[in-house]
Amino acid sequence: MAAPSHRRSLRKRRTLAVSAAVVAAGAGAGVFVMNANAGAVDLYHQTLAAKDGWAASGTGTTGGAKADSAHTFTVSTRAQLVKALGSATDTAPRIIKVKGTIDANTDDSGKKLTCADYAAGTGYSLSAYLKAFDPSTYGRSKLPSGTQEKARAAAQQKQAKNVVLKVPANTTIVGVPGTDAGITGGDLTVKGVDNVIIRNLTFSATEDCFPQWDPTDGDKGNWNSQYDAVTLRGATHVWADHNTFTDAPHFDSATPNHYGRQYQVHDGDLDITNGSDLVTVEHNRFTDHDKTMLIGSSDKDSTGKLRVSIHHNVWKGIVQRAPLARIGQIHVYNNVYDTTTIDGYAPLYSINSRAKAQVVAQANYWKVPAGGKVAKLLSGDGTGSIAGSGNLVDGTATDLVAAYNASNSKKIKTTVNWTPTLAAGLETSANNLPTELATTTGAGVLS
Repeated sequence: MAAPSHRRSLRKRRTLAVSAAVVAAGAGAGVFVMNANAGAVDLYHQTLAAKDGWAASGTGTTGGAKADSAHTFTVSTRAQLVKALGSATDTAPRIIKVKGTIDANTDDSGKKLTCADYAAGTGYSLSAYLKAFDPSTYGRSKLPSGTQEKARAAAQQKQAKNVVLKVPANTTIVGVPGTDAGITGGDLTVKGVDNVIIRNLTFSATEDCFPQWDPTDGDKGNWNSQYDAVTLRGATHVWADHNTFTDAPHFDSATPNHYGRQYQVHDGDLDITNGSDLVTVEHNRFTDHDKTMLIGSSDKDSTGKLRVSIHHNVWKGIVQRAPLARIGQIHVYNNVYDTTTIDGYAPLYSINSRAKAQVVAQANYWKVPAGGKVAKLLSGDGTGSIAGSGNLVDGTATDLVAAYNASNSKKIKTTVNWTPTLAAGLETSANNLPTELATTTGAGVLS
């Protein structure tokens, strides 16, 4: 095993806070940091460092660093955020500073909106929906259709108009340090645009009031919801850094069952689909969630894209998809996976490589409780690959693919068709990661 690395963490090497700037200029002003490429810059103008994952490829990721004063905003309500985002087709560089927690389920005046508000006037009610599509009478061979399904879809569209927040190209969205900055109940959607930075935000309670019943999904059917906390669809050059993702305060364990299946109101945390490409996800915390990160919307998503770097994140109290990877070239390094069951979220697996995905997993650290199975840390469909080395389970070097393959008929392949070259901050030893990442990941760390 390689000797422990004594290099400073990526965060420590990249930033040096100068708190006097905050005192002098106020909470909405720039926090000065050191950028490895450009000297002293403030947090809101900071760009992705060279070679820091796939998002550093080509033109790199600069977000709204070139924004003028007319395109620099401080927001604390949903209405202000929507105005600051502007049109999804406006490519002028913009910086959006989020101060405090923004509730996406509010109207333009700030009034709280409930599921009942979205359902009003559509004719939808859960009791009527459950009666209409009860498998004992409706059957299990076809999707719901008719009056109540149309009403459900209409109510869902009303909610979507409020909670789906579309991000234009060349945008930086950063939480103002010290303000508990975040978005609750919202879906920050980056669709078909290039060059976006999302940092220092807590994403919580992204919930669909109107999940759809699909009796054909699996052997027993499933409830499927809309809205990820952050959605990338056909997006390129995206840097997601130092964010926290959680279902809190509404955990899945508090959700009832209907038709014998969990009434699932949560979808993904950070999904990267529909030909998205050149993405770096680092120093985030993912907790209290089921389907955490999907890379590739289907087995037929875009070949030659879906290139994603995932490093120095903490995954704790999550069930699966950390990530589920299809097709692309994905570099997963220096992450910590704590597979202890927390708040009712019991792990199924951490990394799933399928649909010929080419995953390189290097120097990650797994914490596995007593009775946990190493063979269940990975998953696959028999076509995906996971290469790499230096992965530790409770401090012991472990060949995760060998453990999985010994217990499963659909083997994970051990060779990939690419070699990572954009891996700034890669620590060759995972030994110190649990201690290091405990205090350097998630929202509220940057200052």
